[in-house]
Amino acid sequence: MADTVGFVIYTLCFLFAAAMLTKRQMHMFQLNMYNMASHIGWIRRDRKGLLHSLPALLAAVLALVPGAGYFSAALLAVTALLSIEGRAKKPLVVTKRVLRMFVTLAILYALFVALAAALEGARRYFCAAFALVVFLNPLTVLLANILMKPVESSINRGFIRDAERIISGMPRLTVIGVTGSYGKTSVKFYIGKLLSAKYNVLVTPESYNTTLGVVRTIREHLRPTHEVFVCEMGAKGVGEIKEICDIVKPKMGIITSIGPQHLETFGSIENIINTKFELEEALPEDGIIFLNTDNEYIAGRQVKARRVSYGCESEADYRARDIKVSEHGSEFKLTGKDGVEYTFVTKLIGRHNVQNIAGAIAVADTLGVPMEDIVTQVRRLESVPHRLQLINKGRDVIIDDAFNSNPSGAKAALSVLGEFSGFKVLVTPGMIELGEKQYELNYEFGRQASMVCDFVALVGERQTKPIYEGLISAGYDKSKIFVGATIQAALAAVEALQTNERKVILLENDLPDNY
Repeated sequence: MADTVGFVIYTLCFLFAAAMLTKRQMHMFQLNMYNMASHIGWIRRDRKGLLHSLPALLAAVLALVPGAGYFSAALLAVTALLSIEGRAKKPLVVTKRVLRMFVTLAILYALFVALAAALEGARRYFCAAFALVVFLNPLTVLLANILMKPVESSINRGFIRDAERIISGMPRLTVIGVTGSYGKTSVKFYIGKLLSAKYNVLVTPESYNTTLGVVRTIREHLRPTHEVFVCEMGAKGVGEIKEICDIVKPKMGIITSIGPQHLETFGSIENIINTKFELEEALPEDGIIFLNTDNEYIAGRQVKARRVSYGCESEADYRARDIKVSEHGSEFKLTGKDGVEYTFVTKLIGRHNVQNIAGAIAVADTLGVPMEDIVTQVRRLESVPHRLQLINKGRDVIIDDAFNSNPSGAKAALSVLGEFSGFKVLVTPGMIELGEKQYELNYEFGRQASMVCDFVALVGERQTKPIYEGLISAGYDKSKIFVGATIQAALAAVEALQTNERKVILLENDLPDNY
């Protein structure tokens, strides 16, 4: 590649490959919430990425062989083509941060190419280095993040200060923090709906539950007319709930549940418990903490704030009783702070939804919403998308529970499936981020499914092996198990099933693109 034309062709192939791999790496880095540790963990298990980048490693060797330069360039082009992403469930969002990282890498690559162009006698070695850079592309994205960290930190501090200023300028605003291993998004929306009968309420949208997600909500959506701000608080590590609390200054909080969610990043269940209770520790002296005392990790915890309990099984302050659950909805009774027993009816399905509603009722009743209005609002509650959402498909029914599955939620979803009449089908890729317990919990999920399902479609052979083994250990018929590589293949297998009954299909979890 000593000649100019050959060098230009090689450079273009290099830039094409670098761009495609960088786009993919940036997409995954974004899905990993720009967390270095999480992204490094993803790189380690990214077998597909490693396989697709191997031609670049061979290209680096061939670049040093006289007369093989064009073969080397062709291999870089192959690497680029292999790295082009298909349709993503959640595509890359080209934010200002992403653009800054792209520009940083573009400058580095441009300087590299300029140096190679200037040193004509060493172009062969530079071409080999080009190919090696493509092979090591995951590291270059991490390098760009490291280089831009001071800039990003400065920008984020400015956003945080602005959010703190807005919050401090609204002393009458009641901030309610909502956290938990699971259930927090549903509870957040239920609280918002019930409180809207009396107050002007802002709820963090979708899953905006990170520090910067909350900050963005405050800066873009919080207005002086708002009376209540219901703030979902998520975390994958110790101290992250406290970080959000330091910004929003919650006066009330609710902890929906605690379990082995994100165990890979937390390290232990004790760290998860302590992190969730960072919300309670952040409350003022007159603060109120609402606790789901059906949860074993919550029930026995001592707190300094005023404690209000809720649940379905425990002797809670707000206990749902006489629960009737069917495929058409749920009905239960609950006594308010006025001592009067009320009957609630909701179109939402599942006992755990009743539990979540009980928590929302506790908050609304404490904040003075008339119980008659709460009864009306409960009747109007809609399913949160992808959380036991019912979708009618002609004769068949889909129970869409595809968002962020966990052991407790998966068990509850199977219970809901059992309430339906018809041919019961489970479609799942299994559960993730469960650390050392991942095999055990997925295995148990398989055993539970064997007692409910007429057919099971598993997505991903390696990922779902524990579920498969759990099914077999329970004596489940192998002919009633399908294992496919994609969700499309699994759904096609379900569609092809011949039965005189309606199909009731539970979609349990949908792994993100970085799995």
